[in-house]
Amino acid sequence: MNNQKVWFITGASRGFGRVWTAAALKRGDKVAATARSLESLSDLKQQYGAALLTLELDVTKPEQVEAAVTRAFEYFGRLDVVVNNAGYSLVGTIEEGKPEEVRQLYETNIFGTLSVIRAVLPLLRQQGGGQILGVSSGLGHVTMPVIGYYCSSKWAFEAIHESLAAEVASFGIRVTIIEPGAYATEFGSQASLRFSEGMDVYTDLKARFVDRLRSSERGDPEATPDALFKIVDAPTPPLRFFLGSHNLPWVRAAYAERLKIWEEWQAVAESAQGESK
Repeated sequence: MNNQKVWFITGASRGFGRVWTAAALKRGDKVAATARSLESLSDLKQQYGAALLTLELDVTKPEQVEAAVTRAFEYFGRLDVVVNNAGYSLVGTIEEGKPEEVRQLYETNIFGTLSVIRAVLPLLRQQGGGQILGVSSGLGHVTMPVIGYYCSSKWAFEAIHESLAAEVASFGIRVTIIEPGAYATEFGSQASLRFSEGMDVYTDLKARFVDRLRSSERGDPEATPDALFKIVDAPTPPLRFFLGSHNLPWVRAAYAERLKIWEEWQAVAESAQGESK
């Protein structure tokens, strides 16, 4: 039985996108790898030839997304796994972030993702199924100061994919939200970050934030492909999947605190219910 899969991966030039592209090809799958710059994929193209289709793509341009998805489908004849991986973080407090900076963040992290989803769904329905992997973050459940707008994009990302999963299940399309913890990828590099203009009042806060990040333990991205393959090969993959060992304790504590506060204020909440209508 041929279990070879065809992948469509955005943000494939570096980080998880590059690692997963290389790993999928190594295990014998085929990949349509998209990125704004394809230079870093030239070695894989030379090694794997026709098994790798590289496509320049800016996910903030819907017409480019539609063309890339169509090209990949025509080239390989199907798309089994669609990985929405393109994204970046805006560094700045809520007060510092300018509206145009926040809009641009959402253009990539949310609207770019939606463009890919809209482009692939008709094709996945046509072929009778497929899988969409949305690369979120543990920060889709908790927040941190200084990158609050990035966190907000991942909270939106989570809600969109959870609703999507319920909407497309009857078509044989599965959705899994991949939620990485901190990894030693290029995500924290200058190429993957945007910075708001700073205000002096937040200098100390941001210095503490940077020190915390520098001292945090980060996982090895090269250790992730086998876990990802277990998800895409599973007959019933989970809706959500924490990638790495740190997220579950962190999120469990956050939800325990939320429940505690809700329960403490439940009597006040019930008093606002009024009479049933």
